[in-house]
Amino acid sequence: MTFSAAALRTKIAVLAIIVIGVVGFAWFVIGPEPVDFAGGKTAALATYVGPAPTGVPASLRTDDLITRGRYLTDAADCQACHTTEGGKPFAGGRAFKTPFGTLYAPNITPDLETGIGAWSDADLLKALHQGLSRNGDHLYPAFPYTAYTYLADDDVLAIKAYLFSLSAVRNVPPANSLAFPFDQRWLMAIWSVLYNPDHRFQPHLDRSPEWNRGAYLVEALEHCGECHTPRNLLQALDNHQKFAGAVVEGWHAYNITSDQAAGIGAWSAAELAQYLSTGHASGRGTVSGPMAEAVDLSLKSLTAVDMAAIVTYLQSVPAVTTPDLPAPKATPAPADPKLGALVGADMRGQLIFAGACASCHDWTGVSRLSPEATLTGARAVNDPSATNVAQMILWGSQRRTAPGATVMPAFGNAYSNVEIAAVANYVTARFGAKASAITAEDIAKLRATQ
Repeated sequence: MTFSAAALRTKIAVLAIIVIGVVGFAWFVIGPEPVDFAGGKTAALATYVGPAPTGVPASLRTDDLITRGRYLTDAADCQACHTTEGGKPFAGGRAFKTPFGTLYAPNITPDLETGIGAWSDADLLKALHQGLSRNGDHLYPAFPYTAYTYLADDDVLAIKAYLFSLSAVRNVPPANSLAFPFDQRWLMAIWSVLYNPDHRFQPHLDRSPEWNRGAYLVEALEHCGECHTPRNLLQALDNHQKFAGAVVEGWHAYNITSDQAAGIGAWSAAELAQYLSTGHASGRGTVSGPMAEAVDLSLKSLTAVDMAAIVTYLQSVPAVTTPDLPAPKATPAPADPKLGALVGADMRGQLIFAGACASCHDWTGVSRLSPEATLTGARAVNDPSATNVAQMILWGSQRRTAPGATVMPAFGNAYSNVEIAAVANYVTARFGAKASAITAEDIAKLRATQ
């Protein structure tokens, strides 16, 4: 069979279109890996000549294996997910409500029967790198193995050494409760082929050692993208919108790109380091919800050198605009309660604020009692959805490893959904850049996330 030159060119053109379409579809659906934005050449860890970006910081490298493992375990934020409120650390049982059902974190203490005490080194490496349990079952990506896959083998084994040094706790968490077909674990095999690169971290040759260390901490250990990056239709991270913000457990994890208005582009390195290591930065706000856990159980344990590396890396992430987040209002509200923004004709918000909030937060939004209670400049009160403001009113703020720290009490049992919506709207109108319009129905949905 022979083809004319014109027919051959047509077939080649059609084939090229098909190839381009397949590649484009894969790029859109699968997307780039977390550090692909940096471009340039990378190297395998074994051939990299510069200071090792993995492991513990230089100041801890002569410490024993268990001490190093504890540092890495803290950096990986394992305790937050594997501990129930008031429960034994790492004993599992914490519930994670998803649109598809509820997942419960497993016990990762060294108990032989209900924990990981019988797991070998290979078992744990397989779990963190491939998302496979000891018996070969596929793990759900609520366990962030697509981030942990970048961890160096030695770091995984150091974490194992620390976990195995803990007291064994016998605890069997509840069984997962997922709707069909999400209860079919084998489907995760397909998902993993698409979204788990299953290779270790590769330093970028044209970036500084500090940047590479920051990339390893942010992307592998701290897995920041799991909360701060939106997800696609298959619930994988959409790195086309890397760090542009998402909703996690009913809380907004905000934009942490270098965008000047919606992100952290206007923050100084010192402000960002202070916020991440202490949970508060003057004029920027105070952590709450899942971010407070991340600070208390992970970030605050990092050395100043590692924190500086994280800041260096975060400040290099390209800006992504979030149109629904205006730049925070930096000026205080009037000291006179009669002045300033009100929400329509609904005075309930102002009355509740006067009785329950003004004594700590002040009418200006600049607290005279504690810097942590200052509202001026905080992202949450400048979020027109008022989601995090409402969550704070409902559940308060309890710092898990900061005894004596300023704590906001929970008001969820004291006020109705209508009242909480009213005061949340009043707070954003008075202290934020744009008033919110959260409703009683929205508050009811937030209550259901707990």
